[in-house]
Amino acid sequence: MIVIEGTVRIDPARIEDARPEMEAMVKASRAEPGCIDYAYAIDMLDPGLVRVAERWESRDALKAHFASPHMAHWRSVIAGLGLTDRSLRLYEADPEDI
Repeated sequence: MIVIEGTVRIDPARIEDARPEMEAMVKASRAEPGCIDYAYAIDMLDPGLVRVAERWESRDALKAHFASPHMAHWRSVIAGLGLTDRSLRLYEADPEDI
């Protein structure tokens, strides 16, 4: 299993502007084959910090995600939404059934 975790920053005043694009990204990603979980969460103590958590069945599933049309759209809109300071890490993990 592949786990991605990390953060991005957005001006708290822009969260509502970004919400529709973020929701569309989460919905489309969760519908992909091989996606176990995909989530964005706004930090309760730092409203400009968005936590990212993803779980994928394999690197191939993640590779397909990176090539998806909704990922291309996401890349085209993130700068305009004011997302900055992207910090994401990839880990290989044992399946959950251990």
